[in-house]
Amino acid sequence: MSIQDRNPAASAPLPVDIDLLLEAGDWPPESELMGLVERSVGAVLDELQPGWTGQSELSVVFCDDARIQELNAQWRGKDKPTNVLSFPAFELEEDIQPPMLGDIVMAAETVLREAELENKPLANHISHLLVHGFLHLLGYDHESDEEAEEMEALERRVLARLAIPDPYA
Repeated sequence: MSIQDRNPAASAPLPVDIDLLLEAGDWPPESELMGLVERSVGAVLDELQPGWTGQSELSVVFCDDARIQELNAQWRGKDKPTNVLSFPAFELEEDIQPPMLGDIVMAAETVLREAELENKPLANHISHLLVHGFLHLLGYDHESDEEAEEMEALERRVLARLAIPDPYA
């Protein structure tokens, strides 16, 4: 079974054009990653039912720990690798779909290490991080306890749509 077969495919076309870049790292094949991105983004949009019309763009970069460490140091002042970073292109306004949502960047070594440590299928962990990163692009955050509870509850509902067990259990 390939990673792509682990989660059900979204049936409706996405209102988001996805630009995927496999930059560096030991990732599954690009076609499998694209399937995970499409299903994860589709599940978020299905859960939120934003009612957007037209198309937006989303960039997803799969890189290695060295590259994400550079980005984390440059943009967040944290000189260490992390699993996922999100860079919103615009501040979202209610009921207005921007032309570009932003970028999600993921680091191979950290993502693989976390999946192994937590005994999670790699596809499930990638999907969870894609959902998490996409929610950041849509304005969700976890800076306060209240925000974290709201975002984690939403992540749980979205992942349930993908038949992925609760990552916070």
